[in-house]
Amino acid sequence: MTRWKNKKICLWIIGLLIITINANAQFTQRIRGTLVDQVLQKPVAGATVSLPLIGKTVQTDSSGNFRFSDVPVGAQKIHITHVSFKEVLLENLVVNAGKELVLSIAMENIVRMENEVIVKTNSKKNKPLNDMSAVSARAFTVEETQKYAAAVNDPLRMATGFPGVMAAEDGNNDIIIRGNAPTGLLWKMEGVDIPNPNHFSEAAGTGGGISILSAQLLSNSDFVTGAFASEYGNALSGVFDLKLRKGNNERKEYTMQAGFLGLNATAEGPLAPFYKGSYLVNYRYSTLAIIQKMGVTLTDGSTNFQDLSYHVYLPTNRFGNFSFFGFGGLSSDKEEAEKDSTKWMNTENRYDNKFHSNTALSAATHSILLGEKSNLKSSVSYSYNANGDREKYVEDNYSFSDTYKDEYRTKKWNIASTLNHRINNSASLRTGAIVNFISFNYYQQSSDNPGEALKEDINTAVSTQTIQAFAQGQYKVSDNLTFNLGAHYLYLLYNNTSSIEPRASVKWDVSKKSSVAFGYGMHSQVQAWGVYFAEITDANNVKQQPNKNLDFTKAHHFVLSHNYLLGKNLRLKTELYYQQLFNVPVSASDTATSSTLNVISEYMTEPLVNEGKGRNYGVEISLEKYLSNNFYWMLSNSFYQSKYTALDGVERNTRFNGGHINTLLAGKDFVAERKSKTFGINIKTIYAGGLRTTPIDVAQSQAQGYTVYDHQQAFSLQNPSYFRTDLRISMKWNRKDRTNTLSLDIQNLTNRQNVYNEWYDGVQGKVVYNYQNGLIPILNYKVEF
Repeated sequence: MTRWKNKKICLWIIGLLIITINANAQFTQRIRGTLVDQVLQKPVAGATVSLPLIGKTVQTDSSGNFRFSDVPVGAQKIHITHVSFKEVLLENLVVNAGKELVLSIAMENIVRMENEVIVKTNSKKNKPLNDMSAVSARAFTVEETQKYAAAVNDPLRMATGFPGVMAAEDGNNDIIIRGNAPTGLLWKMEGVDIPNPNHFSEAAGTGGGISILSAQLLSNSDFVTGAFASEYGNALSGVFDLKLRKGNNERKEYTMQAGFLGLNATAEGPLAPFYKGSYLVNYRYSTLAIIQKMGVTLTDGSTNFQDLSYHVYLPTNRFGNFSFFGFGGLSSDKEEAEKDSTKWMNTENRYDNKFHSNTALSAATHSILLGEKSNLKSSVSYSYNANGDREKYVEDNYSFSDTYKDEYRTKKWNIASTLNHRINNSASLRTGAIVNFISFNYYQQSSDNPGEALKEDINTAVSTQTIQAFAQGQYKVSDNLTFNLGAHYLYLLYNNTSSIEPRASVKWDVSKKSSVAFGYGMHSQVQAWGVYFAEITDANNVKQQPNKNLDFTKAHHFVLSHNYLLGKNLRLKTELYYQQLFNVPVSASDTATSSTLNVISEYMTEPLVNEGKGRNYGVEISLEKYLSNNFYWMLSNSFYQSKYTALDGVERNTRFNGGHINTLLAGKDFVAERKSKTFGINIKTIYAGGLRTTPIDVAQSQAQGYTVYDHQQAFSLQNPSYFRTDLRISMKWNRKDRTNTLSLDIQNLTNRQNVYNEWYDGVQGKVVYNYQNGLIPILNYKVEF
């Protein structure tokens, strides 16, 4: 009832703003930016840049810079031409009064130059920034993380609107890509491998409760779901290749936000007068923590999080460009057990839990041109991750007994370097190396079943290194036909395991409307670190590490892609894919059915062998209308199968084999007279097959007093279909030198009770269901100035 009341109040506020805000003023802002060569990232001088809607044209200077003053707020187009580069047309660029629009635009060179002919690109909206990603890749914009319903500035939640992607659960932002476990995801930022950038992240997980990263720092980035380019290694399911924007290097600007998810402040500006360097910094403190400090209790537990992220850009005239960036997040959650037996409605009421997750990264990068045809980018970074969990159970006499406890601390130095070299207009080469120096301090104790004594699963303090190297070449037979060929090498010094992984792709623009592409890649991934350090005690009471010598999990990816433009802003995309996974760690017992392909997070500590298999295959069909006339929509349909085989040789459904994912994204902006205010409505609807679950042996559960699963029938049952609709309503209005945005995200608009799992409750003496999140309204106010 309270949630619906909040919704009505927020809608009333938005309606009041529509009535009261004056629309007669006309506000203006500046647009400026830099053009760079896509391969070498060097400035493109002498290009013609125009704003067709207002009839302004300028030329880029020797540094590739352009500038427009007094541009009316609202949507604008930029048209760019140059005799040596393909034409660029950027549409639906949003100009606000509160902040300058500062762009960095990469241009693709023309392969075959002809007199007085400008080579026009096909409609390539969402084309990946990495020019060597030919299949299963798309760029996403910061605006998408802010615009999509329930994305709440989170790249992971935004990605659930894309084909083949589904959330593992509502209360977390882990994602399932093409039936793969969420643990197969790789995170990169500015070419640097980074730790999981999410609050409340668990060991071995790639997601968490909410993203640490601020959308204020991100620029357009890539999301890849299969057959990765050669530079991406140590991943099986997908890659987030994040890019950072530079702060405004000419004037100071600020953004302030307040909402149900936190208080947020961003500052950016020049480092010094007449210097092109800049800073950009963002800090957030959770609203829930503030309210709880005021004595108001919103939940049974205490939830806190805060984060800081930054980017400092230091260009030089002779020694290249330097960047310093990083992020840090602190998060904790505490739930206290009921100490009154009359309040024990279920078993969960008797558990006391304390959890913390802290993550930090600091990195420095250097980029320099080596002559006219080469660019070298190098980086060094340090990251730290620590999370711990302690769970206690209230006995009948109100004493506490430990049921689980762990503490995982990981420190890593990362050194990387990438060389881009243009051989000629048709051919280019990219090669590089990545070295990680990693130290671990892991500790875990658990009991196999409630009431049993704790046993030590992991207790180690060790260091190791990984080495990666890659090389990939691109050859353009013409402006319409491109070949990519390369390989990636991965080596783990801890147990001297290695892998050489060939990669290849080809893309053919058949016509102005149609293109086809094929990609292949062999990919491998190091096991979740704690798996290697799992301990058992043998018959002689000697501790051993049975998983120390595990090899990598490996996979062959095959992707066939077809794009067809049905209209200027309407695209039909179809991708067929097949993934053959092998070397998969599974239980060493031929009667067990466990496999790492079913893990969302945490470490498997039983003895494992690399004799498991898996396969994911399916088709993704998406029909997307790009944003035009302030309206967009995308309908995506994914039909897939995800299977695994344990040591017993029986092929079973994986935990993530839902069978289908059907998603509708849509949004419309209503722009008032003189473009001073905009009312937006965005919707996302997901209908998907339920995740798989293992049957409960009710008789054994009743006899034991806790959940006992029939593992021989692992994942043979399927939860009911998943359905969820999210709605976002926003109001943006411009004033002189500032832009205000008020938004309301209503998650799970229909309050659908989607099943998460089932378990046997010893207090109630029956099998009960856990349900995912119901309706949640998230109100947010932002001002940019």
